Amino acid sequence: MLGFLKNPVVVTAEINMNLVALTVMGLISRLWGLSYPRAVVFDEVYYGQFVSLYMKRIFFVDDSGPPFGHMLLALGGYLGGFDGNFLWNRIGAEYSMNVPVRSLRLLPALAGALCVPLAYQILVELQFSHCAALGAALLILLENSLITQSRFMLLESILIFFILLAVLSYLKFYNLQRHSSFSGSWWFWLLLTGVACSCAVGVKYMGLFTYMLLLAIAGLHFWHMIGDQNLSNVSLMCHFLARGLALVIIPVAMYLSFFYVHLTLLYRSGPHDQIMTSAFQASLEGGLARITQGQPLEVAYGSQITLRNVLGKPMQCWLHSHTNTYPIRYENGRGSSHQQQVTCYPFKDVNNWWIVKDPGMQQLVVSNPPRPVRHGHIVQLVHGITTRYLNTHDVAAPLSPHSQEVSCYIDYNISMPAQNLWRVEIVNRESDTDVWKTILSEVRFVHVNTSAVLKASGFIGASLPEWGYRQLEVVGEKLSKGYHQSMLWNVEEHRYGKSQEQKEREVELHSPTQMDISKNLSFMAKFTELQWKILTLKNEDTEHKYSSSALDWITMDTNIAYWLHPTSGAQIHLLGNVVIWASANVAALVYICLSLWYLVRRRRKIYDIPEGAWQLWVSAGGICVGGWAVNYLPFFLMEKTLFLYHYLPALTFQILLIPIVLQHLGDHLCRSLLLKSMFSALIVAWFSSVYLVYCTFSPVTYGEPSLSVTELKDLRWKDSWNILIRKQ
Repeated sequence: MLGFLKNPVVVTAEINMNLVALTVMGLISRLWGLSYPRAVVFDEVYYGQFVSLYMKRIFFVDDSGPPFGHMLLALGGYLGGFDGNFLWNRIGAEYSMNVPVRSLRLLPALAGALCVPLAYQILVELQFSHCAALGAALLILLENSLITQSRFMLLESILIFFILLAVLSYLKFYNLQRHSSFSGSWWFWLLLTGVACSCAVGVKYMGLFTYMLLLAIAGLHFWHMIGDQNLSNVSLMCHFLARGLALVIIPVAMYLSFFYVHLTLLYRSGPHDQIMTSAFQASLEGGLARITQGQPLEVAYGSQITLRNVLGKPMQCWLHSHTNTYPIRYENGRGSSHQQQVTCYPFKDVNNWWIVKDPGMQQLVVSNPPRPVRHGHIVQLVHGITTRYLNTHDVAAPLSPHSQEVSCYIDYNISMPAQNLWRVEIVNRESDTDVWKTILSEVRFVHVNTSAVLKASGFIGASLPEWGYRQLEVVGEKLSKGYHQSMLWNVEEHRYGKSQEQKEREVELHSPTQMDISKNLSFMAKFTELQWKILTLKNEDTEHKYSSSALDWITMDTNIAYWLHPTSGAQIHLLGNVVIWASANVAALVYICLSLWYLVRRRRKIYDIPEGAWQLWVSAGGICVGGWAVNYLPFFLMEKTLFLYHYLPALTFQILLIPIVLQHLGDHLCRSLLLKSMFSALIVAWFSSVYLVYCTFSPVTYGEPSLSVTELKDLRWKDSWNILIRKQ
């Protein structure tokens, strides 16, 4: 029974020493001296702020993309014991001792290092020789710009890692398709493709370009499968469902999970709250939640409320009034009603409180039981401090003459009667009998007499002059002029009024609320709002010293100075290996020209290369040239500040194309032994020049050793490069 113990248990394994050596070299090139310089390097000043907020669990919004990349950087800080206490206010600032510099930079460096063996594996899966695959990996290893970008707390190396992992996983899956469909390894690589695509998109939206490319390639491959008569309809349906699950459903689910973790971690109120809705703010610990906790849910006649404009851009503001009146005549000579000013005020203030009044009754308190206000009800809004009624009439607004003035009515005993009835329309209602709810309901106030809608126009125009204290204009806008979020309001602070006397009511308006009600948003509601903010929030793009255009990237006519030593000439620049960049451009041009030549010849039934070689050539181009195109060309359509590092994903695909073109030229165009020998000698000389340029620019890739003024001037190979030279 125990006979199996007589023989030893033997485990055999095949180890690709090429992969091992490349991985080790990649780790050395990216991890060596990782904590140098111990100072903030370029965009570390940007990402570091988010890492600190993660450490302190404070909510933030970054309009540059999804949160997965930020969470990976924060993971490095967490593993290093970072407490988040560091002021990320300028590039070059020395890190304090509590900042684990090496830990913060570790994950980007590991991702950059693993791109080297991934490049090798991709070319092997594309059915090219191990020599070509080794060449591709070494080019990634010696590309100075990729080294620089991966050695700091930046996201591009992580993005490129997941992009290459997605490509490799799909190629492995596709190659297994021919002989072992639905096997364990087949499922593993298919699922890993979807996971890697989701991670790439989760790091930066640029990952979406490669994801779309792989979906298109997968769709093309499945289209060819449909024409395979050996596959039954059931088998085709299973293949389709498997791809849908792995390449669509799982990536979407993972993308949602990134936001779920993000929102779970960041549960505290922070500086970015103001751009979110009141409901979102109330779901965070501290901030608005401290104020709104315990408020009544349903708005009733007699409720005391503050009304926040839903748009929230460029700043949050609340419906506001004060005792000052509109000037009798404006600077341009137009007249006003001289009524009490109504504005949108960007700060919390007692003058933001209003009382919801039933037009048929005089009382300004909530009855027992409360009578809730529903969609379609007519109300009057009474300013809490001045007790004047919100009013609009056929008088031109101060800054928007085509809109109606909104005021609090003062009876001057002239022929200008009060027009203070407003219809409550709940825009996000589920039925026409919905009750107006605190925070949750988005409400439009439609003026009964003129059908004008209460709108904060200051978001689009300018703020009021000095007589209006630079507050934002509020107008009555005709519905015929279209719908805009600035027409929507939600109740933020709310209490049930109890005091009929004005003096007692003023004291009440200054008091906190006490009734309990829960208004927690669901995850999907928070995700939808946060995703919309990320996609639509636009910071003012200003010209940066090192910004560039997409045309500058091809020939590397630009660089970025990442760091300068405060006393010596040591510095770090984002600069590529000139030989590699030029070779990548030549390879792309050769590929396109040869492909067009082959296509024309094949149209004439002339086949210059075997069919297998042609299929290999086309599939490699679909990945490499397609990857370059989808990661580069969209930048010509973008209206944002661009930098050289945006080109690195496209460059990576272009670098993979170099050994593909070289092998093709050597196999199919160098037919004689002499030509092959000469071609091999040229490749050796070319690769030597790649290594020489890598060594030449290493001091500005790694930041050491420090160079003299003469040596720095010698590195300025192009006049457009900004190499920093201190004045003597």
